[in-house]
Amino acid sequence: MTTELYDGKVILVDHPMVQHKLSILRCKETSSKQFRELVRELALFEGYEATRDLPLSPVEIETPLQKMTAYELGGKKCVIVPILRAGLGMVDGVLDLIPAARVGHLGMYRNEETHEPVPYYAKLPTDVANRIVIVVDPMLATGGSAIAAVQYLRKAGVTDTIKLMFMVAAPEGIEALLAADDNVQIYVCAVDDGLNENAYILPGLGDAGDRIFGIK
Repeated sequence: MTTELYDGKVILVDHPMVQHKLSILRCKETSSKQFRELVRELALFEGYEATRDLPLSPVEIETPLQKMTAYELGGKKCVIVPILRAGLGMVDGVLDLIPAARVGHLGMYRNEETHEPVPYYAKLPTDVANRIVIVVDPMLATGGSAIAAVQYLRKAGVTDTIKLMFMVAAPEGIEALLAADDNVQIYVCAVDDGLNENAYILPGLGDAGDRIFGIK
């Protein structure tokens, strides 16, 4: 089950199992172990929707009973790009779905005073411009890190639609990201109420990176 928002630019993955798991993910009593497991599971659900439009090519195979025409993925290969560090928690879930995908990395941390992203690391496949790019990060708050990631990928030669997957997003972040680059497709499990004075999403998840890696 999905719902289109923002003129189809945002896909809300509102499947009952997604919403059930998201409620556990939000709970402050959820352990780091369970939090990591849920992030991985939800990434797989979202990845299912994000790859719905991948092209297929016919292929001849033989079952134990007869030959037939089946279908396999065709066209461009995929690359998963987590925004470090929290985005790492979503990578394995998407790899469960697309085991052959490459994985790039974009490292950014948030300046707690300005709330702006500070880049510190980047490593992408040399052929990233010829791949379907899926950026993953559990939360879209102000949109600063996502915008910086998209800008970096554009400079690296990516011209196609960039897919971005988040667990939860603030309306402010969605609007900022779409204003910065309208050739993106956003996938979320929930659009939350907004940001507090410290630019954290409400009700949100807390600090997703800290919860994934058990750092308080």
